[in-house]
Amino acid sequence: MTTTVTPDTGRRTAGRTPPGATPRARRSGRLRRVSLPYVLLLPAVVLELLVHLVPMLIGIVVSFKELTQFYLRDWSAAPWAGLDNYTVSVDFDAPVGQALLGSFVTTCLFTVLSVGLCWLLGVTAAIFMQETFRGRGFLRTVFLVPYALPIYAAVITWAFMFQRDNGLVNHVIHDQLGLTDSPPFWLIGENSFVTLLVVSVWKGWPFAFLIMMAGLQNIPREMYEAAALDGAGVWQQIRRITLPSLRPVNQVLVLVLFLWSFNDFNTPFVLFGEAAPESADLISLHIYQSSFQTWNFGTGSAMSVLLLTFLLVVTGVYLAVTSRGREANDV
Repeated sequence: MTTTVTPDTGRRTAGRTPPGATPRARRSGRLRRVSLPYVLLLPAVVLELLVHLVPMLIGIVVSFKELTQFYLRDWSAAPWAGLDNYTVSVDFDAPVGQALLGSFVTTCLFTVLSVGLCWLLGVTAAIFMQETFRGRGFLRTVFLVPYALPIYAAVITWAFMFQRDNGLVNHVIHDQLGLTDSPPFWLIGENSFVTLLVVSVWKGWPFAFLIMMAGLQNIPREMYEAAALDGAGVWQQIRRITLPSLRPVNQVLVLVLFLWSFNDFNTPFVLFGEAAPESADLISLHIYQSSFQTWNFGTGSAMSVLLLTFLLVVTGVYLAVTSRGREANDV
């Protein structure tokens, strides 16, 4: 970028080659302007390569190797396994494939329920908060507390609350309300899925609420006033104005919530430890167990690649469908 001073006014003109400059100076100034965005993006690209892409490529290579604890010192010396790790992972008649399929089904069910409840609570609270009333600012702050808390501290607190003998949940539903004959187990058995879902929705719905609040700010209030003059009720306004106006926001929000929920590792790991109950065996934790408990890193890497492929396909299909729907609406 060149800086010149005009003789008549003394003002500086930045980023522009003076009219009398040589062709070489003009090319140099043009090159600086073209290369500036790439120079600014270079640190982010380098960090992305170091943090994400390089480990991902190494994981893909490991998925084709028979990497066990005997080759941890030099993983490149592990024997080449070809597609054997993938064959074992997708052989649903064998124990490894059956366990992976069960974890995949559990993860799909968990993701659908978690995303649906987070979206429903988020949009309901955001619409409710559009009205002016006493204490609205306080409620907004309270609603965002789960999103602001460190995830490990929050989930550990929930784990204490779901303890069978001295947890707050059983103290309320069994000791005070008498809703159960005996204190139920929440961190083992079938109830562990409910526990996982409750914690996931609790920490995830404030993000949906925040995004919906931002989206609602772009809807003109005149549209609601005109609809009210035409006799439209609250539900009709939400159905005909709010939800269609929030469609672009919803498309991004649902995709982000889907990826977060399907890849969630911290929540089940902190709640249940390294071995989650079968009813709450999410695929991310299942892959961790397959890699670091059985020491079969080749099979675990193959499962990770299969998961990555599935998420890429679902994301691509979702973006294609939503883009086509958006173009149809624009027409």
